[in-house]
Amino acid sequence: MTALDASANESPEPRVEVEEVVVVAEAATGPLAGNPAILGLPVFIAGSVALGLELVGVVPSGVVGAALPIILTTTALGLFLAAIWAAALGQTAVASIFGIFGGFWLSYAVLVLGLVHNWFAITAAAAVGTQELFLSTWLIVVVMLTLATLRLPSAFTALFVLVDLALVLLLLGTANASTGLVTTAGYVVLVFAALGIYLWFDAFSLATGGASLPLGKPVLRG
Repeated sequence: MTALDASANESPEPRVEVEEVVVVAEAATGPLAGNPAILGLPVFIAGSVALGLELVGVVPSGVVGAALPIILTTTALGLFLAAIWAAALGQTAVASIFGIFGGFWLSYAVLVLGLVHNWFAITAAAAVGTQELFLSTWLIVVVMLTLATLRLPSAFTALFVLVDLALVLLLLGTANASTGLVTTAGYVVLVFAALGIYLWFDAFSLATGGASLPLGKPVLRG
């Protein structure tokens, strides 16, 4: 018997077949998917454009609250919804940004309505000081936000810096009763609204399968 014959007569060893299981992760769907900026940016833009046009004099001088219907019902509400959406996704930084700006717009609407209708018993002599308090508080908060987000692409930093500049101009214009500074602040508001439009096009391009637009390098890295 040859070696080949011997090997043929030997009982084959039992074979254990292992079935390979491939798990394919499905893309997230439903309410916990997507990009909250798709909602947050356009409602922010709407309020910014309305306020900017009011400040540069599109409405007659002395008319206050012309932008409030948009700011109160669209911008503030929409930003809070975007913040909740971002928080549900675990995007805490995005939720913070939208929540902060939602608070700014809502408090601005309440300030104007309160001064016009005397909700808070603020005398005419204290009205300017009240506005200075409001603007100073929000300037501090937005500067804080600007510094905390320097790791974001520079387009976002530029947006926050422009918001800071608009608040500074409004504060100085209010304190010095300068219509020129207030008008300049209005143009700055329109500029950061335009930058917001660019950021929204970037978000919408990604949401529809397109490429990201250039947003610049972060000021801080790592």
